[in-house]
Amino acid sequence: MPKYLFKVKLTVDGLKGLLEEGGTTRREVVERLVQSMGGRLESAYWALGEEDFYLTADLPGNTSAAALGLVTSAAGGVRTNTVALLTAEEIDEAVHQEVDYRAPGA
Repeated sequence: MPKYLFKVKLTVDGLKGLLEEGGTTRREVVERLVQSMGGRLESAYWALGEEDFYLTADLPGNTSAAALGLVTSAAGGVRTNTVALLTAEEIDEAVHQEVDYRAPGA
């Protein structure tokens, strides 16, 4: 199953909800959400810095990852940035694919 990294920034409403419910409750909500989409939450970390929350999850595919980001962002409590993650084996496969490309000016 493909793996995704979600970088999450809380909005003012999201911060208010976090202060009310706490980090553990919000992580449990995210875990149920991922499971409801046929996925598995691998990790969830609160952070200091540009983003407030990072999670990695196995999901059935890109449409599931997009749906997760769209639905949670549309609710207004967060803004998400989704990154598709690749294994070393997938990179090996990519390295061995033939690609017909010419660099600009070459």
